[in-house]
Amino acid sequence: MTTRLIVIGGGAAGLMAAGQAAGLGAATLLLEKMDRPGKKLLITGKGRCNLTNVAPLRDFIAHFGPNGRFLRGAFHQFFTGELLAFFETLGVKTVVERGGRVFPAGEAAEAVVDALARHVQRQGAAIRTGAAVARLLIEDGRATGVELATREICTAGAVIVATGGASYPGTGSTGDGYRLAQAAGHSIAPVRPALVPLRTAGDIAPRLQGLSLRNVNVSMWWGGKKQAEAFGEMLFTHSGVSGPVILTLSGRVVDALRGGQKVTLSIDLKPALDPPRLDARLLRDIDAHGKRHFHTLLKDLLPAKLIPVCTDLTGIASDRPAHQITADERKRLRAWLKDFRLEVTGHLPLAAAIVTAGGIDLHEVDPNTLESRLVKGLYFAGEVLDLDADTGGYNLQAAFSTGWVAGRAAAQAVLHPAPRPPRSP
Repeated sequence: MTTRLIVIGGGAAGLMAAGQAAGLGAATLLLEKMDRPGKKLLITGKGRCNLTNVAPLRDFIAHFGPNGRFLRGAFHQFFTGELLAFFETLGVKTVVERGGRVFPAGEAAEAVVDALARHVQRQGAAIRTGAAVARLLIEDGRATGVELATREICTAGAVIVATGGASYPGTGSTGDGYRLAQAAGHSIAPVRPALVPLRTAGDIAPRLQGLSLRNVNVSMWWGGKKQAEAFGEMLFTHSGVSGPVILTLSGRVVDALRGGQKVTLSIDLKPALDPPRLDARLLRDIDAHGKRHFHTLLKDLLPAKLIPVCTDLTGIASDRPAHQITADERKRLRAWLKDFRLEVTGHLPLAAAIVTAGGIDLHEVDPNTLESRLVKGLYFAGEVLDLDADTGGYNLQAAFSTGWVAGRAAAQAVLHPAPRPPRSP
């Protein structure tokens, strides 16, 4: 058996896997089809690279939903503390920002990618760019290498598939890993966008394009029930809504729309005030500034861009003197401030999603080694697996952790192979 190990994909998971495997002494070859590794890493965290989050393990896993429990084994081996210490050794200092998000201190994503690539090469691994993999080579239920698109054969004692998802295809994430895994016999959970902007009905979003709302509570509704909610910041776009809160909810919205549900978003613009306190606030403003026009009164409550939308949706004339506003109109205003509704009509395509939902069925992968349960010597790491989380650094930590585990487990397998059972005559 060859002691060479091949890693397919030079993103966060692939770079980590290659560095760990080579560091243990395995002759490691990283194959990246793009002209340089880490292209998707360069755009994470708006170009700042949100490496991880300092949330405790239980909360961290909860951000992945039901599939999060799969990561418990990997996180027990390599989690936030170990990742930050690792980057410290690479000369990448980090800072913790709002919401527990961790970023490189004063550095852009480029510094992270460069540090990882240098580390991989210092450990002795070879990085080969412009090398697209056409298929996995499997013999007698064991991975034995890959065939490149050029028809070149590369043999190996183990193969790690870390090709990412299918979002941002310009960075190289075009779903190759799903095709390779499926050809090897693996099941693929439906691939769909996660962390993706939503489209909304009507002209409200275009009118508010560019407006960012902070400290709002957004809930999603279908089937007559509130299904989930999130607090934070959102952004209006030319076709709908985006921003951290919307992205957090978007995966569930995508699935609901796929299931034929009619989805509505409810925005609470004043979550710190319950209805009685909000009504008292409105009465105080009206008493203090009764001669002001309604639209002027709203300047203390809303961003300027939102005021015309408010007057239109509440039906209260913008030039109405505040002291002439009736109790019924005040009730309508209060209700709108607490329940500004938008109908969701769709979402941007998978190519525009930050993360891909779906992927290789987790039941077919050993969570402690990331080895395939179907093919010996075949490992998976990163977004190619059926794992996706909220925005905030969770997805990158999962990529680094699964890459770390897969790289070390695959290296141990090629360096200290278990005896093969004799073939049947």
